[in-house]
Amino acid sequence: MGVTESNESQEDRVGYVRIQDIPQLNQEHCRMRDPQRVERIINEFVCGGPERMQIVSDFDYTITKQRTDDGVAVPSSFGIFNSCKSLPDNFKEEIDKLFHKYHPIEIDPHMPIPDKVQYMIEWWTQSGKLASGFAFDLAELDQMAGQFKHALRDGTHELFEALQRLQIPVLVFSAGLGNSVVSLMQQANIMQPNVKVVSNFLRFRDGLLDGFQEPMIHIFNKNETVLEGGEYYELVHTRDHIIVMGDSLGDADMAAGVPASSHILRIGFLFHHVEANMEKYMNAFDIVLVDDQTMSVPQALLALIDNRHQMRHPHASNGTASIQALPNAAL
Repeated sequence: MGVTESNESQEDRVGYVRIQDIPQLNQEHCRMRDPQRVERIINEFVCGGPERMQIVSDFDYTITKQRTDDGVAVPSSFGIFNSCKSLPDNFKEEIDKLFHKYHPIEIDPHMPIPDKVQYMIEWWTQSGKLASGFAFDLAELDQMAGQFKHALRDGTHELFEALQRLQIPVLVFSAGLGNSVVSLMQQANIMQPNVKVVSNFLRFRDGLLDGFQEPMIHIFNKNETVLEGGEYYELVHTRDHIIVMGDSLGDADMAAGVPASSHILRIGFLFHHVEANMEKYMNAFDIVLVDDQTMSVPQALLALIDNRHQMRHPHASNGTASIQALPNAAL
C-alpha cells in the first residue's frame, strides 16, 4: 500500500460519520429500516459537500407542522384559501364536501396508490371547477396566510438560513395551493432566492377566478420529471445528492427523474394512522419520524455537511456559486 493511499484511508476513518454519533437519529421516534444504508448515504453527502446537494420538500405538514404544541391542527395551503371570508358560501360548502369525501381516501393506509391517484385527480379537477366564475382579492389570502407564519416546524428558519448560506437549491413541491405556500413562506421570511415552489396556482380570467394553472399537481404526480427542460432543472440536474422530505407516501418519489446514480435520502414525517402506516412508510422512506414537529433531523444532517465543508474551505463565505432567484409558478 502506497503512502498516499494509506493517508487517504486514515483520513476516511477519522472523518467517517456513524449513526450512533448523531443524537437526532437515536431518538425513540426516529425509525430506520436500514441504518447502514442511511449511514452510507450520509457519508456520501458529507464527502460531496454542499456543491452536490439539493433539497426536495413537500410543504403542507412537512415545512408546516402537523399539529401545534397545544394539539391544534394546522390548516393546509388549500385550507388557508378556503378560510377566506369573501369566498361564496356555496363554494365553501361544496369544497368542504369534497374534503370530507377525498381526504380519508388520501390518508387511507390500505388503498393501493394507483387507486388513490384516480380519486386525487377527481378531487383536484372538481375543486378547480368550483374555484371559477367569481372575483377574489389575493390580498385576503395574504392576510389569512400571515396568521399561520408561525406554524412552521421548529428549526425551519435556521434550516433555510443555512441552505441559503450554503447556496443549496430547495424545491418545494406542493400538491396544495401555491399562492398560499408562497405567501406564507414570504411572510415567514424563508422564501429565499435559492427556493423554488412548484404547485397549483390560481388562474384569473377577465378579473374572475378561473380554476388552476396547468398542469395539475396532485400528491402522487409531483416529481422532478415535470421540471425537465426548464430553468430549474438545468440548475439542479447535476446535483446528485438529494434530501427528500414529505409526510405522505407519494412524497417519497419526488426525486423521480434524477440520474440513477444519485444518492437520495428520504425523510418521512408520519402522523396519521401510525401503526397501520408504519410498514409502508418504513419501506418508502429511509428515515421515518413519528409525530416529530421539528426540523432537527435535516438540521443535523446539514450541520455535518457544513462542518466538513468549513474544514475544507475555511475562508469560504457562503459555500458555492451564486444561485439566481427563480420565478415561482406552476409549470
